[in-house]
Amino acid sequence: MIRTLFALFCSAAIFAGHCSTSQADQGDTLDILFLGDGGHHQPALRFRELAPPMANRGIELTYTDDVSSLNVETLAHYDGLIVYANIDRISPEQESALLNFVASGRGFIPIHCASYCFLNSDKYIELVGAQFQRHTTGTFRTEVVRPDHPIMQGFHAFESWDETYTHHRHNADRTVLEVRVDGEQREPWTWVRQHGKGRIFYTAWGHDSRTWGNPGFHNLIERGIRWATQGDPAIAGTYTDQPAMTEIGEDAAKFDYVEAEIVNYPANEKWGTIGKPLNQMQKPLTPAESATHVSIPVGFDLELVASEPEIGGKPICMNWDDRGRLWVCETVDYPNELQRPGEGRDRIRICEDTDGDGRADKFTVFAERLSIPTSLAFAYGGVVVHQAPDTLFLKDTDGDDVADVRKTLFTGWSTGDTHAGPSNLRYGLDNWFYGMVGYAGFEGEIGGQRQSFRTGFYRFRFDDPMKSETPHVEFEFLRNTNNNSWGVGISEEGELFGSTANNNPSVHLPIPNRYYERVRGWSSSVLGSIAIDPKFDPITDKVRQVDQHGRFTAAAGHALYTARQYPRTYWNRTAFVAGPTGHLVATFQIQPDGASYISRNAWNLWASDDEWSAPIMAEVGPDGNMWVIDWYNYIVQHNPTPVGYKTGKGNAYETELRDKRHGRIYRLAVNTTAPNLMPLFAAQATPEQLATVVLPHSNMFWRLHAQRRLIEGGHREIAPQLIALIADTSVDEVGLNPGAMHALWTLHGLGLLDGSHPEATEAVFAAMSHPSAGVRRNAVAVAAAIESATPKIIASGVLADNDPHVRLAALLAIADQPSSEAAAHAVMQAMADPFNLQDRWLRDAMTSAAASSALPVLKQTAASAARSPLAPEALAIINASPNTGPEAIPPHR
Repeated sequence: MIRTLFALFCSAAIFAGHCSTSQADQGDTLDILFLGDGGHHQPALRFRELAPPMANRGIELTYTDDVSSLNVETLAHYDGLIVYANIDRISPEQESALLNFVASGRGFIPIHCASYCFLNSDKYIELVGAQFQRHTTGTFRTEVVRPDHPIMQGFHAFESWDETYTHHRHNADRTVLEVRVDGEQREPWTWVRQHGKGRIFYTAWGHDSRTWGNPGFHNLIERGIRWATQGDPAIAGTYTDQPAMTEIGEDAAKFDYVEAEIVNYPANEKWGTIGKPLNQMQKPLTPAESATHVSIPVGFDLELVASEPEIGGKPICMNWDDRGRLWVCETVDYPNELQRPGEGRDRIRICEDTDGDGRADKFTVFAERLSIPTSLAFAYGGVVVHQAPDTLFLKDTDGDDVADVRKTLFTGWSTGDTHAGPSNLRYGLDNWFYGMVGYAGFEGEIGGQRQSFRTGFYRFRFDDPMKSETPHVEFEFLRNTNNNSWGVGISEEGELFGSTANNNPSVHLPIPNRYYERVRGWSSSVLGSIAIDPKFDPITDKVRQVDQHGRFTAAAGHALYTARQYPRTYWNRTAFVAGPTGHLVATFQIQPDGASYISRNAWNLWASDDEWSAPIMAEVGPDGNMWVIDWYNYIVQHNPTPVGYKTGKGNAYETELRDKRHGRIYRLAVNTTAPNLMPLFAAQATPEQLATVVLPHSNMFWRLHAQRRLIEGGHREIAPQLIALIADTSVDEVGLNPGAMHALWTLHGLGLLDGSHPEATEAVFAAMSHPSAGVRRNAVAVAAAIESATPKIIASGVLADNDPHVRLAALLAIADQPSSEAAAHAVMQAMADPFNLQDRWLRDAMTSAAASSALPVLKQTAASAARSPLAPEALAIINASPNTGPEAIPPHR
């Protein structure tokens, strides 16, 4: 009998993808059998990493670890066979079935360790094309040696950490496509062969999730599968993780210099150590001149949107309203001149392009007499603004685009260090506002609750401030980061990412504090980096850093690319992290790693050799392009204070070289003939148009505005349109159905899941079997707010979902539900799954679910559990789970 990790939940011995529906049901697909084993390469885990992206591309993988599946009857159901295993022996009958399967015209795709499988079969080794001999490890990039081969056309090699395989027993009857270069050695790495009418594709890539989650690996494997099964590899689309960059030409503007005393922090010294001052300072360039010193990916255009003198001061943050207009917070008071309330010199300015040429030509001061506003987001027809110590609500009520309402939502942000306060406000998929705060932190009362925290993620929501003198605010500190923090990004599925200072440019938040805090005796840990390497890649050696030389010491922003204007490589799996000290914006590729993610600095979206250039923010605009704030300041460093200098009120060292006048906003537009992605202005759309036209739009920017406006307007009448969006089982090229995800949270935000609208509730439950893992994840998260949803969650199979992020959401949903016997048994079954026990975040989620919703029953059944097939680790979790107490924090509904 074939063993699978889903045995507790799926009746089929051989399983494929998600236990219910998948994209295979949506049209013609390739059916591929994936043969693994129980060995150290953990094929079942690797299958889970590969199956979802392949299903999104119309390739259905079916897993087995039973070598007896290599028989004529079973193989007849498949177009191809993947082997990723170290099985020692193959029987003559199995060998014959495999050889005949390939010879008949089917595809064979051995991956990595498959070259050291079936050691008793010379014919198998000959079929694969070589045999593994030895390896070390390292991070490397292969070299494509046959770019003319159909598999390689449009494919550019990727970089990953992996085992550095060396092979022997090479079969000369093959075509090598890639080699791994190691000094003088050029080891064959990826190749193809033919056997009878069939085709073989082999690659040595693939030791663990660092490669199996890499989008380049996905593209390569898709190409290999399609070629091996007699198809067209070009269907996979082009791939590169190292796009060609424009070069700084000889006609770039020339630099001029002046004498100045510039602080010098030399590399490889104790933090804050000062070297001999530099005495040559570059003079600033005009925006047009500076643009000639920016390198961007080939095919992109750098377009100036706004700059000084129309922007009066330094642009510190930006956002766009639901008419697509750019709003900019500009500051003169930063860093050391924070003013008393109402006496500041800073402003919020609306920048409009009225003639459609892409350049702002109308500038309106919406609010002034502010002092160091650090972030803004839109709500209830106005804007929420962080301006330490306050979070404000500003609104124009008479239509002149000038704020005439100013209310304080809450107070308590520390002003002791002006570069360590709150930032990166954004509206989340779940209808909360999210942000990040540095080490300055918060101390105060919000909504009747005392709050004290620093360095980390938070979220809040509030009632319409125009309906009450003191609007009610709900606030939640989510989790600590490990450094001064300036970045927040939210994926299209609602996953939360961020960035911090000092060697940590990329973090992910899988589980918020509340799931730990509601369990007596348990607490969360500080989030670490998910970046494989914190190094950045400037194009000049004119880089001044206080510490972490050559690495991200001031990572700012972490905006994911959540539109569709850029090439598919970017879609929902790249984040843009600004490195102002390196004069760059880096593109981080994000790839799944169990129930979390890892990220890699893959290429620069922007890199300048202008020493004044200091990008601090990169965000997806209403047109689907990335917009970048260039702080444009020769002095970027805030502290420490050098010897001979004074520390100002904002904890930054005082120097006359800090600029107060320059600042630019650019757009990186793609050279494309695609139509403009700007939809009907959301501000003028009817509720029905918001639901049917804007909510499923290709740009998450518009979707969030539509969702927020529908909820703020209380438009419950559009429930049928929302339910129709959720019922749409189509998925896009990256496996998403954005309209369905937003429709789920719009139902939630409109209060339609309180039992008053049974059709809405049933739509949520049905969505837990949606082909898109993102929809399933959000359906489960929304279902957590539905009373007595546990039976539906269990019945849907999401606790054994092929996607670990869906599993995580399901376990957290169980933790939010009332304790029940059904929950207890479901958690026990989850604990019996070795895959869950191997993942740190799934273990934490199981512990929270056990302690919060199932512990009473689990304690009663521990004795019988000891006699069940539960893993010992599962019993340890049950017995170690702290009891919940009366002070436990209730679930957030």
